[in-house]
Amino acid sequence: MIVGLAAALVAATCYGFGSVLQAMAASRSVATERLDVVLLARLVGQWRYVCGLGLDLAGFVAAVVALRTLPLFVVQAAVASSVGVTALAAALLLHAHLVRGERRALVGLLAGLVLLAAAGRPEHALRLAEPGPGLLLAGAVALAILLFLPVRAANTHAAAGLAAGAGAAFGAVGIAARAFQVPAHWTHAFADPLLYAIVAHGVIASLLLARALQRGKVTIVAAVMFAVETIVPAVVGVAWLGDRARAGMVPVAIAGFALTVGACVALARFAELPAPAPTA
Repeated sequence: MIVGLAAALVAATCYGFGSVLQAMAASRSVATERLDVVLLARLVGQWRYVCGLGLDLAGFVAAVVALRTLPLFVVQAAVASSVGVTALAAALLLHAHLVRGERRALVGLLAGLVLLAAAGRPEHALRLAEPGPGLLLAGAVALAILLFLPVRAANTHAAAGLAAGAGAAFGAVGIAARAFQVPAHWTHAFADPLLYAIVAHGVIASLLLARALQRGKVTIVAAVMFAVETIVPAVVGVAWLGDRARAGMVPVAIAGFALTVGACVALARFAELPAPAPTA
């Protein structure tokens, strides 16, 4: 339990700083209507983006460790709380001003995480029965289509749609990682479709988020993404993976989850610090 909670907090910290670095790189690029391979290559060529991806990878590993024993509604909420890490970093290092509502949101975020930690029942997930793995792979194909749809720059509705897609993909990574059963021999993992679902959704989520950040306000993008990537996996975990709260603590779990998600939305402007770049 303690190891899982510690891993979840490490994941939140890594994601918090990683997302800022990636946003700084994305904001210095030029938004295009279609998926631009050259643009993506330029992003990958920027040290900020590479460092951000490295932190994301470290955060993912930590989240997987947490998902071995903790329910999705605990881990996904903890991962979304990375926005709180970013807000604190901005206040301490960049001297950003936190208004009263945002300070209250930070307190609410901490309270929500404490409630979730107390209410979550630590145990391994149930095996995801068919057609669950197949549906996750099909979902990756469906979300990948969003990458190739022409979308105008500075389009708020499109940004919200891309953010929802990114949130769904990030949530699918959590679902697949939670349901993944570690095989007796590591080579057997390559026969598990959940492994490919994790990789596919992870790549798609990062690309969708980059496109969303180039087209809409950070607050909208982050709020939509936070809501989707926390609520959807939580429902799936409870319905199909055996995630449960401790006996008699369901109301505490619900209150903690609501507090955490609400606080993340309230702190959405800190999710990515730079503004989107203008279109050439």
